[in-house]
Amino acid sequence: MPRILITNASIFDGTGSAPFPGEVLIEGTRIVAVARGGEHINPEGAEQIDGAGATLIPGLVEAHGHLGFGSSVDRITTRRDLSPPERILFTAHAARLLLDFGFTSLYSAGAADAKSEVALRDGIEAGWLQGCRISACSFERSASALVPSLVQAQTRYAGISTRDPDVAGVRDFVNEMADLGVNSVKFVVTGESGVVPGTSRVLQFYDEELQAAGEAARDRGVWLNGHVHSCESIKMALRHGFRVLYHCTWADEEAMDMLEAQKDRIFIAPAPGINWANCYEGEAFGITHEVAEKQEQFITLEQVQKVMPELHKRGLRILPGGDYGFPHNPIGRNGRDLELFVKLFGFTPAEALSAATKWGGEIMGREDLGLIKPGFIADLSLVEGDVLADLRLIQARENFRLIMQNGRVHKYAGHQQA
Repeated sequence: MPRILITNASIFDGTGSAPFPGEVLIEGTRIVAVARGGEHINPEGAEQIDGAGATLIPGLVEAHGHLGFGSSVDRITTRRDLSPPERILFTAHAARLLLDFGFTSLYSAGAADAKSEVALRDGIEAGWLQGCRISACSFERSASALVPSLVQAQTRYAGISTRDPDVAGVRDFVNEMADLGVNSVKFVVTGESGVVPGTSRVLQFYDEELQAAGEAARDRGVWLNGHVHSCESIKMALRHGFRVLYHCTWADEEAMDMLEAQKDRIFIAPAPGINWANCYEGEAFGITHEVAEKQEQFITLEQVQKVMPELHKRGLRILPGGDYGFPHNPIGRNGRDLELFVKLFGFTPAEALSAATKWGGEIMGREDLGLIKPGFIADLSLVEGDVLADLRLIQARENFRLIMQNGRVHKYAGHQQA
């Protein structure tokens, strides 16, 4: 079994504690020993990697990304007519690129094609494809897809008043996605003002539909993810067992109390990255200040800055993940969310980094991922500089001297494996 010893590193172990000088021994896919301070690990039989004082961190986890949406920092596209083969190639490329930026895992927030994402997940897990570990998701189920007449009409995010409940259709969708082998199923429970202005607080599903989704998900052993902006959508999702709640923008006091009551079961990914991109970085793609204002992006960003610090105080697991994959918010920019957690939500750098590692392992459903600790999976990165002094260091791939996934060296000293 191959042994690798990383020495002379400043170790941030993912718990949120201060970094410490130390060494880490990996055997096969696992961390088997961690030494602190003046302690040393027997190097016999191990390949040694000198950390040279760089910061050793657990592999980062993206909690709200879309690999199949087509855009990454080195391959921006505004095309919406990608063929299935092109879409698969773009998705595989995005998974590899995310790993290049130190994100060893992705909790998918919606696939462009669920069957392809499952196949990509399995190929990476088997080791014959390189890319981030994937918790595969269904495509994003919107209410209009339940009613064929609404798909072509100008009624996207029109709300429940435009249709009757379709409990059977919702249940069938969960079962269909479970049959494909996804880990989670996503429902767009509210509209999205960034797409259709004024719809983020418009309910798209009936309570009885989400109840059916929850029952089917429990029966099939898959998780439920919800795109939930409004306070009522948050409460509905919590009542019916949704595990990951995206955005939570307009949570009121009752919703926050309900979230707190289930804090040991749920995860929140508010996605500040997409709001920030819409407000300040979208002009080249037609999202001017006026357009962003019409799409309620500034007020959304203001509101989420009120809600997330309060939920953080209450001990909720709030994870970085900013809806990456769009042309103006591409895959590869994911590390920016940690900076935004500090700037907008009042997290300390250690808290933000721990949210992306320790809580990242937890959202992936792994009890052995996200910490530098004996027995844990050897997902590790060496980053040049003091990461906690400047979280922006993790936004540049050239700062990653070492990237390791499952004990396998993906990149070392600037030379990426083929």
